[in-house]
Amino acid sequence: MNASDPGLTHQRPNRVSAAQVARVVGVSPATVSYVMNGRSGVSEETRLRVLEVAEQLGHTSSARAHRLRSEQTRVIGLVLSDVANPFYTEIAAGVIDAARAHGYEVFLTHTQEDHDTLEPIVNAMIARNVDGVVMTVLYPSDGNVVRALRSAHIPIAQLYRRIEQIEADFVGIDDYTAAFEMMNHVADHGCTDVVTIVGPLASSATNARARGFRDAVEARGLRSTDAQQYSTYVSEQAGYDVVETMLARNELPSAIVCGSDAVALGAMSALRAADVDVPGDIAVTGFDGLYSGASPLLELTTVFQPRREMASQAAELLIRRIDGAGGSFQTVLRAHHLRIGTTCGCPTAQK
Repeated sequence: MNASDPGLTHQRPNRVSAAQVARVVGVSPATVSYVMNGRSGVSEETRLRVLEVAEQLGHTSSARAHRLRSEQTRVIGLVLSDVANPFYTEIAAGVIDAARAHGYEVFLTHTQEDHDTLEPIVNAMIARNVDGVVMTVLYPSDGNVVRALRSAHIPIAQLYRRIEQIEADFVGIDDYTAAFEMMNHVADHGCTDVVTIVGPLASSATNARARGFRDAVEARGLRSTDAQQYSTYVSEQAGYDVVETMLARNELPSAIVCGSDAVALGAMSALRAADVDVPGDIAVTGFDGLYSGASPLLELTTVFQPRREMASQAAELLIRRIDGAGGSFQTVLRAHHLRIGTTCGCPTAQK
């Protein structure tokens, strides 16, 4: 066989059915399915025989068969940025609910955007033999942790943030388009001088939002400079601090467009503490749609994204990989929409 032979592929495709494995072993296809999905109710002798034959026939990769031979922990890891941020609280709930529906528990932790903590976190998950990991914190510089998980044959799913170059499922929204739409809405109110406050620019989500804001500013001819874009930690305190800085410099624009609702809350708090009226004196918008039932952000104009559904889908995709599903990796972009409140200058909130 030579390099041009179509049988020579990087990864042998999964073309052998459970029925074929069952015939060789002498069991039912249902028994093969139980074994390949890590379910109980099959003797250890039968389980090992099914795995051996499945590997020989090419039903699953050698690495996957090796992992199935060892006792599954029925635990998946979830690495968040900051559990204190309500965005990640809902992400955690969505992943946990989906995991439990499939008989898994969740090993949850967060980095607080400290990259020095990510590698030991991932090493701890590998040491505890988690069956897969949902990651919300990946930056392009985090290839080392991805390689560590790959070496341990632990699948990952990317949620909210991603490294586009790695082979892994991803669930998120079209952050660029959402940001572009939000800035256009602000411009429609006649705002000509805009400051944006976004998260760390190394984040794929933040970077896309920053580009969307910037391109809309340029397309509409608004006044904005590099000095009018702030990149900061995503928290209420960070939003408060940025606005305090602007107040001290007497540099308030006609609108502050934020890359997260948490930052927007902090910005509004600082403005109100200085007796600056929102939206009478300055418009403020958020991003994420976190506070639909909470005051004072009930009237916040923001971008809504379906966080629980996104989290649930990421967990489902991960569990499919854990259970041996092959096929191309998926990029799933869930629908977003602008939720119009009054902080942008609209007279009434729109559902």
